[in-house]
Formats: sequence, structure tokens, C-alpha cells
Amino acid sequence: MEERIVDACSNEEENNFELSIRPQSLKEYVGQKEITENLSVFIKAAKIRNEPLDHVLLYGPPGLGKTTLSHIIANELGTNIKTASGPSIEKSGDLAAILSTLEPGDVLFIDEIHRMPKYIEEILYPAMEDFVIDLVLNNDGKSRTIKIDLPPFTLVGATTRAGDISSPLRDRFGIVSKLNYYSDDELLQIVKRTSKVLGMPITDEAGMLIATRCRKTPRIANRLFKRVRDFALVNNLEEIDASLTEESLQKLKVDESGLDAIDIEYLTSLIKKFNGGPVGVETIATSIGEEVSTIEDVVEPFLLQEGFIKRTSRGRMATEKSYEHLKIAHNSSLF
Repeated sequence: MEERIVDACSNEEENNFELSIRPQSLKEYVGQKEITENLSVFIKAAKIRNEPLDHVLLYGPPGLGKTTLSHIIANELGTNIKTASGPSIEKSGDLAAILSTLEPGDVLFIDEIHRMPKYIEEILYPAMEDFVIDLVLNNDGKSRTIKIDLPPFTLVGATTRAGDISSPLRDRFGIVSKLNYYSDDELLQIVKRTSKVLGMPITDEAGMLIATRCRKTPRIANRLFKRVRDFALVNNLEEIDASLTEESLQKLKVDESGLDAIDIEYLTSLIKKFNGGPVGVETIATSIGEEVSTIEDVVEPFLLQEGFIKRTSRGRMATEKSYEHLKIAHNSSLF
């Protein structure tokens, strides 16, 4: 699948960029007001008790700020943060090596925690509850168990698939928070903040164009800002205005609803090839040359959320909104 500018997943280059513009405190963090207010209370209480913060589970779609919040938690606690990803912890020794580097009160951030192997997850249970790990060592055919004491620490787990986390692991998190999509006004604040950090002014009108086309996701808003900034620099502009932003987004094939070429291809195929459905996802994937997993995980979530399609027991169906968006006549009497 070609790289999509409206894909909320990140890569290493983008992670480095986000790190450079990341807010450092809960006060600087835009959006997720209920979560940040509660976290502020929990962190202050933990510091008053002189205890580590309860383990935190952050879940929600990609690009909403789970990694940023984990770094802010460490900053607010005044401790260090160690990071890992679930798929990269393949052996018990990998987990032991990470845990053994922690200092008292540190934050361990595990991204994609739902993808951690089951046997690793079970080793993590006593680490979270009692700050110990039991490792089984095999030497010359003989096995023995050793217990390693750990300093008190806070685990922050992040996942885009909360349903894939086992109940025993979920139950060990004292703080569980769902991150929601952002409002246009919040996204405008984020775009304005990014423009200030990067030293490229943007008008409110231009900022709102990005805010309304970034699929309610800060990561995509920042990515669109970077690309529009490129057009501004090449055109020798000292400020990004609405005219340039509109022109740039058209060239990037991001329309007024935040849909890109793949979204449009999906909806067009659903309506023109399959009369608006219902049709199975495998059939749609074949018709546009994409993997089923890509359709389900990357393309459909936003289309479902925004009401362009609906899932039924018989398959996917286009809604009236899709017909209107593509300007295709819809004879509703046929349905």
C-alpha cells in the first residue's frame, strides 16, 4: 500500500519530529481535558504519598497523543522514562533487561502492549503487582527459578486495540483512560502551536482548513502542516495563508472531509461496482487491489466513524453521505 498522508500511524522520522514539538507538561497539552485533569490529581497524590503512580493504560486510535502523554507523566513525576514496544519484547530476558535498568519511580512505556507475547505478559504480572520478576534459567538440562527484586515503577501501556488486551493484564492497571478524537478548535490550537514552534506563522483561516481535514487527529494535523509549510517555503512566503493551504491540500489529494485518493477509490468502487452494497470486505479489497487487513484497520475506521459507510451482517453499505460526497445520484426508492 502506498504511503498515505492521512494515515495516523507513525514512522521513525515522524517520531523524531513529534519529539521536537511535543508539549512537556499537562498544562501545555491540548485536548483530552478530562484525562489530563484526572492525571494531574493522581500524580500530585502519588507525590504527596511518596509512592509511584498507579500503572496507566492509555487506549484509543493512533495519532491522538498516547506517547506524548506518557512522556508528560514522567516529566510531571520528575522521573526518567524508558520506552519499548510490545512486539519487540520476544524473550523473558528482553523484559528482564528493560526492567533491570529502571530507577525508583521511573516510568516504563510499552507501546502496542496488546502485541506482547502471552508468556511475557505473565512475567509482567508480578512485576506490576509486587515489583519482582521470576525467571526460569536452564543449565545442562536443569531448570531453576530466580527472583529479581525491582524498584517501584509505573508502567504506562498504550494500545489501539483495547479489546485485544487480556483481562488479567487490564485488571492490573489502576488508571485506564480512553483518548477521544479532537474537536476542530482543539486541532486549530495544535496547528498554531506547531507553527510557533517551527517558526512558520499560519493564519487562523489556514489553520482551520488543516484542522477540518486532518481526520480529528493531531498527528495528521502536524503532518499536513509540514507539507503545507514546504509549499510555503518554495513559494517564498513568510506566512501560510488560506489560499496556499487550499491549493496545497488539493495537490496532496486531501479533500474537504479529510478523505484521500484511497478513501475515494473505496467509496467509488462500493457504489459503482456493487451498487452501494451490501458487499463483503474481501470483495472490496480485491476490487481496489488492497489487503483485507489494510481495509479493515486503515481505511474503514474513519469512513465508519464519519458515517460514509455502515457495516451490516450482509456486508458493507454506502450511506447517503457517500453518494452526496461523490456527487453520484442515489435512487433511494430502489432500497
